[in-house]
Amino acid sequence: MSDRLPADSFLARVPTFASFAQVADPSLYEPVPDGWIVGLADVVSSTAAIEAGRYKAVNMAGAAVISAVSNAVGHGAFPFVFGGDGASFAVPGDWSGAAEAALTATATFVREELGLELRIATVPVAAIRQAGLDLRLARFEASPNVAYAMFAGGGLAWAEEQLKQGRFALPAAAAGTRPDLSGLSCRFDEMPARRGVILSLIVRASGGADAGAYRCLLEEIVGLVEASSDMARPIPAGGPPLRWSAAGFEYEARAGRTPGSALGFKRVGLRLWGAVASTILRLGIPIGGFDPKRYMTELVANSDYRKYDDGLRMTIDCAPDLADRIEARLARAAAEDVVVYGLHRQGAALMTCFTPSATRSDHIHFVDGAAGGYAAAAGSLKAGELA
Repeated sequence: MSDRLPADSFLARVPTFASFAQVADPSLYEPVPDGWIVGLADVVSSTAAIEAGRYKAVNMAGAAVISAVSNAVGHGAFPFVFGGDGASFAVPGDWSGAAEAALTATATFVREELGLELRIATVPVAAIRQAGLDLRLARFEASPNVAYAMFAGGGLAWAEEQLKQGRFALPAAAAGTRPDLSGLSCRFDEMPARRGVILSLIVRASGGADAGAYRCLLEEIVGLVEASSDMARPIPAGGPPLRWSAAGFEYEARAGRTPGSALGFKRVGLRLWGAVASTILRLGIPIGGFDPKRYMTELVANSDYRKYDDGLRMTIDCAPDLADRIEARLARAAAEDVVVYGLHRQGAALMTCFTPSATRSDHIHFVDGAAGGYAAAAGSLKAGELA
């Protein structure tokens, strides 16, 4: 395989699977070329921001990375993963300049508009392999319209550790620099649990895990979820409640304005457009090439509420007894040195959206818990690793 293989040529040979139960099947993963880079970002002190009630801002920062890179590379297909308080992606070396510029500009936007610090880095895939690990990619077809990246091989987790240790770091761009965040929005309000609890979980293989036992455990957990009502998807079948978030409008206004321009005008414009959009969605009246009923159906199907990035991540809406069963099974597996895991229960989920075009069907919607989510689950996972 050529080290300089372009994104479209490489992704065309990456296996795509439609049953999430296959996510741990190693035969479905293709090595990412050495000439590519991995980009990473995470919010510094995200726990403190969450405790201050700023989880929508934290989610916005993570999704902004994906939006900025996508816009910077002309919406070319590239693998990425949303992590709640950050994001990771891989791009060919030929795209590294555009991707790094988007990363550095996003860090400045996050600091100046969201009041958060975004730690950023790019790591060559070749460096991952020199460290004795691998970066392998598969694609999960969440719907006929989108396929999300799944990463395995240990390389992404290693790169995240390098990020947190300050290696391969990138500086933020100059003050006032802004990425192109067109299509990024977070205006939907929280989605309350309908089945009892929103459960965010992260499951990773322990250091001494048997690969077969780990894979069987993941298949068992996924099977429990898929046997539940509507696969425990946090978004209702008819779409999220049509209530807009005041904080979401504020962050969206900040994402869309140019530095120095009046924020008030942007706020008013978004509020007016929000009222129009709400009316269109409630009435279900097609306008031009936009069909609101089709859009809401696609929104539900395209939602990114389960993934694999060197570990299983899910944010699900489930009955408390199912959450208890999952936790008990993971506790047994941890006692057997098969996994380390983190869980967090909350009463609602959040959604952040990237819709480059409302008339296309490939819009994407990132789901996380509304009161800690993946960041809180990761905190309990680290506590388990230290125990």
